[in-house]
Amino acid sequence: MYDWAHTLSDYVEGITHSVCTLEFEVHRPLYDWILDALELPEPRPHQYEFARLNLTYSVMSKRKLIQLVNEKLVNGWDDPRMLTISGLRRRGVTASALRAFAYNIGITKYPSMTEMAVLEHTMRDELNRAATRRLAVLRPIKVVLTNYPQDKIEKLDAINNQEDPNAGTRKIPFSRELYIENDDFMETPPPKYFRLRSGGEVRLKYAYIIKCDEVVKDEAGNVTELRCTVDLDSKSGGPTAGRKIKGTIHWISAAKAIDAEVRLYDRLFSVPEPDSGGDFKSFINPNSLQVVTAKCEPSLAGARPEERYQFERLGYFALDPDSTPQKQIWNRTITLRDTWAKEAKR
Repeated sequence: MYDWAHTLSDYVEGITHSVCTLEFEVHRPLYDWILDALELPEPRPHQYEFARLNLTYSVMSKRKLIQLVNEKLVNGWDDPRMLTISGLRRRGVTASALRAFAYNIGITKYPSMTEMAVLEHTMRDELNRAATRRLAVLRPIKVVLTNYPQDKIEKLDAINNQEDPNAGTRKIPFSRELYIENDDFMETPPPKYFRLRSGGEVRLKYAYIIKCDEVVKDEAGNVTELRCTVDLDSKSGGPTAGRKIKGTIHWISAAKAIDAEVRLYDRLFSVPEPDSGGDFKSFINPNSLQVVTAKCEPSLAGARPEERYQFERLGYFALDPDSTPQKQIWNRTITLRDTWAKEAKR
């Protein structure tokens, strides 16, 4: 009955090329026989078979995708971890990136497995050229610049997109109290750690060089605040900005920061071929979604859902449809680098 319905619906709807996956190749003689037996006039459809797209670290079977949705292992068909069109769109993947991916991998007549890294590379390549740069701190730790004026708010120039000379610049506020990433400070760092350390210096991007003088901790021994001094003669772009420092980190003015929920999406499965054997659901990546409250630069208050953004040094992000003027929600589209390649080498 499926073959009967397939053939006639193609004909009635005026389908010229009925594109199927390889398992339908043995059905084609029946497809053609039905058209001949009914003596249907031309033009008639023709069935073509090609290999289905298979991506590592994912499942493509609708039956298995339905299981993920019905068992609430994902948050619906448009969950950004799902390789559905609605899921990819919500994650921030552009239509042009998907078209470039499809064009580059082509089509085959034999079963194959495409590396997820190929899709991710295509996404990064497009977003690197198109995404607007902004500053955000995902896991903030406070920095107090003890020698910077208490009430001063300085406006510094920041580049909107290094890949696009026409993108221009914007103003970002700089103040006595800042936020930096928790990962950008270590008291006793390993060799070749070029971020901030106790007694060490680092450049704040678009701003000044700072030195960590004191580390403040809570009763549990967790770092809660860094007290630093700023080299006021080291302003980026200024006449005396030439002092060389190996490390550069991003930051946010505490006085002007806006809070936002950031959803850090990653690959849904932790193994390359989750449905090759056993229960595919047992291979779900427990870290495929992490939610943090981030500090963002104030210009992101005017962010648009259709625009794509790079949070500098962190990755590419898109505004989620659930965002409101009172609460922004950001979805991570992709990281800046392929972190899975490093894990594979280990």
